[in-house]
Amino acid sequence: MFSTLIEFRSYGQQAVEAAKYIGQGSAVTLDHSNRSPVTVQYPYEKILPSERFRGRIHFEFDKCIACEVCVRVCPVNLPVVDWILIKDIKKKRLKSYSIDFGVCIFCGNCVEYCPTNCLSMTEEYELSSYDRHELNQDQTALGRLPLSISQDVSIQVLSISLNFLSESRKVWR
Repeated sequence: MFSTLIEFRSYGQQAVEAAKYIGQGSAVTLDHSNRSPVTVQYPYEKILPSERFRGRIHFEFDKCIACEVCVRVCPVNLPVVDWILIKDIKKKRLKSYSIDFGVCIFCGNCVEYCPTNCLSMTEEYELSSYDRHELNQDQTALGRLPLSISQDVSIQVLSISLNFLSESRKVWR
């Protein structure tokens, strides 16, 4: 008789524990039903990059003095700088400048250490290509003005508030 009572008691405890877990799961489900969706319909909606986002490098040919600091600080020796020495004034003159974005790790060292600020990071992040040779950009391609996502009329720009991010990163206990 005692064994039957003990079995009923343990069964009741397990039922209460299962109901508790079901209640906790339902609470999480109800909490998520009040939130807005996180999914972005990418080609038609884009999220603004953060303030210090490191995207495509913008190059200003007129400011460059061909000092090659960018090549020395680059971890992969990436920028290719071609220059000629003008002997009568003893100065270097830049002939060509190119960066291969297929190899670039977007560390930003070249931008940070450039003495004339001829390099800058843009907010462009759509650099994909089917041909890897298209990723090697010369001074003409690097010199084009960056496309601003926020100014594109055909795209809905989504800005994520920090409050929403902090709520989504909470760990449920």
